[in-house]
Amino acid sequence: MRLGVIGDDFTGSTDIAGFLVANGLRTVQLNGVPEDALQVDADAVVISLKTRSCPPQQAIDESLAALRWLQARDCEQFFFKYCSTFDSTPKGNIGPVTDALLDALGEDFTVICPVLPVNGRTIYNGYLFVNGVPLNESGMRHHPVTPMTDANIMRVMEAQSRGKAGNVPSTVMDQGSRAVRAALAELKASGLRYAVLDALNDAHLAVMGEAVADMMLVTGGSGLADGMARAWIDLRGDAAKAAEGGKPVKGRAVVLSGSCSQMTNAQVAAYRAEAPSIAVDVSRCMEDEGYTAELAEWVKAQAQGGPAPMVYATMPPDELKKVQDRYGAAESSEAVERNFGRLAQLLEQAGFEQFVVAGGETSGIVTQSLGIKGFAIGPQIAPGVPWVRAVGKNLSLALKSGNFGQERFFFDAQEIAG
Repeated sequence: MRLGVIGDDFTGSTDIAGFLVANGLRTVQLNGVPEDALQVDADAVVISLKTRSCPPQQAIDESLAALRWLQARDCEQFFFKYCSTFDSTPKGNIGPVTDALLDALGEDFTVICPVLPVNGRTIYNGYLFVNGVPLNESGMRHHPVTPMTDANIMRVMEAQSRGKAGNVPSTVMDQGSRAVRAALAELKASGLRYAVLDALNDAHLAVMGEAVADMMLVTGGSGLADGMARAWIDLRGDAAKAAEGGKPVKGRAVVLSGSCSQMTNAQVAAYRAEAPSIAVDVSRCMEDEGYTAELAEWVKAQAQGGPAPMVYATMPPDELKKVQDRYGAAESSEAVERNFGRLAQLLEQAGFEQFVVAGGETSGIVTQSLGIKGFAIGPQIAPGVPWVRAVGKNLSLALKSGNFGQERFFFDAQEIAG
């Protein structure tokens, strides 16, 4: 096993797995740490956890359990995967988990690189930008769970971890991998624990991928993994063949949207204009035990042959704030996610086999509720969003991080699935 990935949520894990497959690496994604002695034959294994917004100690414990599982299978290198918008709170969980993994591996230095230029996530002088806008001025400032109010990744990392952070600027990236390695060595020698890597374009990904090829632990977004995979010439195979195992199954489809990100709001609006759609009533999620079954009946009653029906809790920031003020942010979010999980179960029982899901938390609860233990990674719908096929079940899912994909993503997913 060349690479073991520990992902902090489901959509982020499918994101990185999709890029590895696109580079020809045989990749398996597992939902949580297997409880049995599961053996896998793959170049890369991605263990997806649900640790982005849980208590820090829980995130540490689950991440270390994933690390031990990978170590027991002689994995050569480890990657802690988090979102390209560095979703976290002042107390974690990126910093605490990174520190715990470094300690467990006997290391004292790593890179921090939440970038994905193809989706507009870039870093310049240590500041994270989203489509050219500083992180704290992007839609992420309104995130209901992890609002991002500072674009300086060095400062954010230091606030939630035990060490100091430095920066490898884009001017060094322009000089090639040898210059980047020298800069990393200088930062480490000066006593820093983390190096935030600038990346403005696709060429920078290839440079940094070569530069960290021998580092035991790296952390970041899928852009860094893309660059690393390109550097492993000896492992690269045929991308189409690598994705064959995750080719979508044929069957009835449904769209479930829980994300309230800017892009998902645009995607939901575009889809509602042409497809049968129904909004989730948050109050009924919290108070009416029969509400989920009612939603399932509505989905089943929609005509087949056209766009799949959509159930959505997606709403703009002002409406979201009203809901949170009325019901509480955590309470309303948990009620909506429970509703989506139970709805997925009822629709599976009714014969639905394709689930297009928007939002990391929603994807996590849907996958868990369907009892899916792992995926084969299939063709990409959009950068960072592949179709995946469940192991042991005739189900296919498209698990989309909130801000990923273009406005017609829900249509694109169904078109690729055929």
